[in-house]
Amino acid sequence: MKPNIKNIAVLTSGGDAPGMNACIRAVVRTGIYNGINMFGVLQGYQGLINNNINPMDARSVSNIIHLGGTILKTARCLDFKTEEGLDTAFENLKARDIDGLIAIGGDGTFTGAQRFAKKHGVKVMGIPGTIDNDLYGSDFTLGYDTAINTVIEAIDKIRDTADSHDRLFFIEVMGRDSGCIALRSAIASGAEAVLLPERDTSVDELVAQLEAGASTKKSSSIVIVSEGHKAGGAYDIAKKVKERFNHYDTKVTILGHLQRGGSPSSFDRILGSRLGFAAVNELLKGNTMQMVGLRGNDILTTTIEEALTKHSFKLESDLLEMTKVLSI
Repeated sequence: MKPNIKNIAVLTSGGDAPGMNACIRAVVRTGIYNGINMFGVLQGYQGLINNNINPMDARSVSNIIHLGGTILKTARCLDFKTEEGLDTAFENLKARDIDGLIAIGGDGTFTGAQRFAKKHGVKVMGIPGTIDNDLYGSDFTLGYDTAINTVIEAIDKIRDTADSHDRLFFIEVMGRDSGCIALRSAIASGAEAVLLPERDTSVDELVAQLEAGASTKKSSSIVIVSEGHKAGGAYDIAKKVKERFNHYDTKVTILGHLQRGGSPSSFDRILGSRLGFAAVNELLKGNTMQMVGLRGNDILTTTIEEALTKHSFKLESDLLEMTKVLSI
């Protein structure tokens, strides 16, 4: 028997990601289409605690599909990690008879949703919204595609000046624990080398690779550094390399939060719409404590427990090999 869900709230939590607004739009309109009263929570879990919960109608999400960021805003909330915070949030939902909660975000968001559901029996559904692409159960997370395109566009511009001045650029991209952005952007931009958290590339190996390129008269070089690499950030690595290899003038660029912003790609707009649509329908089927994700070309569910504990994304072996083969 299907649960008698009448009211659903949606929130975005943790780091913002392009495509979140497309997802919010799909959640709200899918719920309304099915006769559900929809609510938006401002500032993520902090909004649950602060009772910043507002009704939404179909017009509340007009003209947002192309916007980056999140119209619901987002925040990191330490109070939600406490028992008192969870209790306050539940009372605020209970006062509005909200039966289901859809949480869009990454592993921190899912951890909060899991604790909330276990303590108070709230029906929750997770949507993977993070540019890092580091959640188990979805081949692509929301915002990942746009972030890569943003990085590539920046690298293309940097290469113009690198070629003009015979320079070596170290470009740091996001990815504390995951090298997904770094690996794909390296292939797509034709970078000479890439440093990933998952691989222990030494400075010696990097210098040897750069020397090989210089010996074949490369006019410039681009090295992509994932922020979580064991040898340090782009500035640290550039300094170590410069001490041993000064063939080029060396520069460093940190792309930082630039990667999170901007209008979402068509892929992320469609993915956000599919995930939002699926999340509401899964709640209406009676499912809870699950995450909807893209696997192949299908939207499938994974338990939030699996999404958190398996927490792995295997970097494609062919792409890893191509970073060496295509950079000669």
